[in-house]
Amino acid sequence: MTSTQLLRRISLRQLQIFDAIVRTGNFTRAAESLFLTQPTVSMQVRKLEEGIGMPLFEHVGKHTHLTDTGRVVYAHAREALEALNNLHMEIADLKGLKTGTLRLAVVTTAKYFAPRALGRFCERHPGVEVALKVTNRERLLERLAENIDDLYVMGHPPDSHDVIFEPYLDNPLVVVASRRHPLAGCRGVTARDLAGCSFVMREPGSGTRMATENYFAEQGIRPRIRMELGSNEAIKQAIDAGLGISILSRHTLGFDGESGRLAILDVEGFPIPWQWYVGHARGKRLSVVARAFLEFLRNEGERIMEPRPDAAA
Repeated sequence: MTSTQLLRRISLRQLQIFDAIVRTGNFTRAAESLFLTQPTVSMQVRKLEEGIGMPLFEHVGKHTHLTDTGRVVYAHAREALEALNNLHMEIADLKGLKTGTLRLAVVTTAKYFAPRALGRFCERHPGVEVALKVTNRERLLERLAENIDDLYVMGHPPDSHDVIFEPYLDNPLVVVASRRHPLAGCRGVTARDLAGCSFVMREPGSGTRMATENYFAEQGIRPRIRMELGSNEAIKQAIDAGLGISILSRHTLGFDGESGRLAILDVEGFPIPWQWYVGHARGKRLSVVARAFLEFLRNEGERIMEPRPDAAA
């Protein structure tokens, strides 16, 4: 089959639907994201498979997986759709406009400021649409390897020559406890004082967990881990319930620093200097919108966390 014959048998719309299924994880969510019915999505996939001449999905129980052919087709579908999207955005850019879609994936802790950054960016470029994915570090690295999004935000980028990351925002790590905790309000708390406390930790592999482990390793102390949880919100609830203390990004406490019934402990060596990084796969051709957002973060990164002038209104 020649490339011309293949073009006659498949369509960009079919590739768009196929891409949506892979990104969302199933046919139902893909249909919802494209405002189509599920039978329409299934029919278009069948036509695409007929055009390719091989199955793209295999069904195991209730789960749908890509076949080897499906993975090859998906890689080229992403290239074709990105090229078309870039063409649209570059034409708009030549007209002095900023339009198109920005696909941004961030680790869970970044959800406390990512919407704020996106809001300010979209105020300047109202024609831009945003697709924001919030997930854990492990899944974020998978998405990075699969080149699903334009840009990625995390606190501890992978040490690899296959990616390019740069710091753009301070991310101080602090020790957080309930206001009822015996160390709340104390001055000059030491690492040895913390050794006697129960800790509520993020799951192994998270950036915050890595920073915590590095801190205690430097102090020659083994923390007493009482509980591991997969989200900062759950950790804050556990702290408030008296189940322990934790080391968290200061950003998780909101723009006012301390919030509700939680307190930042005055511990020697804290806050630990940490940073947020933004990056992408090496060799990736960033769209006009992605390049504009990257430049926005470089110029406005630290100001993102400043209160807006109308905040008191």
